[in-house]
Amino acid sequence: MQKSLISIFIVYFIVISKQLIFDFSRDIDISSWKVIDDVVMGGESSGNFIINTEGNAVFYGKVSLQNNGGFSSVRHQFSQKSINSATKIKVRLKGDGNDYQLRIKKSKNDYYSYLSTFQTNNSWEIIEINLSEMQPKFRGKALSLENFSANSFEEIAFLIGNKKAQDFRLEIDKIYLE
Repeated sequence: MQKSLISIFIVYFIVISKQLIFDFSRDIDISSWKVIDDVVMGGESSGNFIINTEGNAVFYGKVSLQNNGGFSSVRHQFSQKSINSATKIKVRLKGDGNDYQLRIKKSKNDYYSYLSTFQTNNSWEIIEINLSEMQPKFRGKALSLENFSANSFEEIAFLIGNKKAQDFRLEIDKIYLE
């Protein structure tokens, strides 16, 4: 019952004062979220994306370095999301102690993403990423472009690629702008 009341308060607070990007629940359709692993380049990593019994999204799997592999990601494309006066992306999540990247694209057709790396700590937390500090990169290489400064974006993604073989599990509750 206590988790239920806390969840209701969090949803109410986010809806009233935040711009919700995605709120995972048992009834939500996640078919627009796509897992993309290094298998597109011959690697052998395997990621999965599900909704668990608590109503949270779970991105989990195994990163393999075989055949020049080394990453797994899950991405969501949508109609242009206006940023308005927001300066941060916040995500309520529970990680496994691994580092992950949060990535956004101004246009889903861009070949590069703006990204920020964050570390998880095995408990529920809200990670906070300043939009203006998200750096443009393509395949891990920094680009000679300014940091993110657009008024909207069309894709959000989570990626794990720590240059080591590892199991991973990232549980996600909500993603919003503030």
